[in-house]
Amino acid sequence: MKLIEKKVNAICEKAKKAAIKLADTSNSERNKALQLISNNIIKFKNKIIIANKKDIALAKKVKTPHHLLDRLLLDNDRINNMATDIKNIAKLPNPLGKFLSKSIRPNGLKISKVSVPLGVIAVIFESRPNVASDVASLCLKSGNSVILKGGKEAKHSTEIIIKIIKDSLKKTKININAISSLEDYSRVAVNQLFKMDNYIDVLVPRGGKELIKNVREKSNIPVFSHLDGICHTYIDERVNKEIAINVPVNAKMRRTSICGATETILCHKNIVKTILPKLLSTLINLGCEIRGDEDVCKINKIVKKANRLDWSTEYLSAVVSIKIVKNIEEAINHINVYSSKHTDAILTTDKKKAALFLKEVESAIVMHNTSTQFADGAEFGLGAEIGISTGKLHARGPVSTNELTTYKYIVEGTGQLRE
Repeated sequence: MKLIEKKVNAICEKAKKAAIKLADTSNSERNKALQLISNNIIKFKNKIIIANKKDIALAKKVKTPHHLLDRLLLDNDRINNMATDIKNIAKLPNPLGKFLSKSIRPNGLKISKVSVPLGVIAVIFESRPNVASDVASLCLKSGNSVILKGGKEAKHSTEIIIKIIKDSLKKTKININAISSLEDYSRVAVNQLFKMDNYIDVLVPRGGKELIKNVREKSNIPVFSHLDGICHTYIDERVNKEIAINVPVNAKMRRTSICGATETILCHKNIVKTILPKLLSTLINLGCEIRGDEDVCKINKIVKKANRLDWSTEYLSAVVSIKIVKNIEEAINHINVYSSKHTDAILTTDKKKAALFLKEVESAIVMHNTSTQFADGAEFGLGAEIGISTGKLHARGPVSTNELTTYKYIVEGTGQLRE
């Protein structure tokens, strides 16, 4: 066996052993560990900032796009938010040991369905080093071991965060191997991780299309897919004018580099003269590039002509595509064709249309009269998230502590024999 294979095997084996012990810890013990981690994130904030500056400098040297630099950045506010999210995770209800159902059979057997951890979770992520603290905290709270594999672009930031977490665990009863990291950035190491289905129960990729594709093609392990965020906002003809301007602008421009940012705005044909001109000028004044269909281009000369690729592009920058539709049915059809099934919103005062949209749009998160940027585990009151799962099996939408559990049946008898 090659050296890299031995290294990956050793990490996975230790994580599996730690998972068995972690599942037996109390909620109180896990919460104490989370509180300590949160405190140490603040205590060693300067170390994180220094490490992050190294990553930013290296990223700028290779001319990394602005939206990726934004994802990579850890400043004072973002580190404070990391610590706060960890404390909020600790405050969540215990997801383990919940009785999902109970029954007593005619023969006296007592059958209970009880929530338990998934086991070992491996998370591969790109660019965003704060993912390390979110994921580690969610896994600890839900009694799962985790193997973290960050991208080399965030190497220094991710490694110092993981070190702080592991050093914190040394002062608790929790095995430090409950949080592991694969610090080999070669493809060989990652490909070996894909084969570890005898140790790893779930694999979570967080990154671009190429990463997701690579995982799906090569992994033997069940996957929670976190696909790109091609999110839509549809503005209906019956809409509050203030909402029709403010919500799409926030959904696009508040933070353009996150997966919950709106990338396509669909407008009902009857608002072309009343609302759309102001929406266009507001976005343009904020520095947003607009790519529109022929009808949108006629309204403002600055608008660039959109092509078919624009409808299926996650820009992650100050660019948005805008299309005019005849009715809500056309809007829903467009979304179901081009959406990544992440988050899509409708702005309308018509309750029937809202209900139709929320029912027929096939995405994991559907919204009415609010910004798609609320597609976030913390905003949902979940503390944080491992990702937004766009699949339909086991976990869908923000993956938090409850989604990181499965269940087992406990059968208690008094010596019953089956005839």
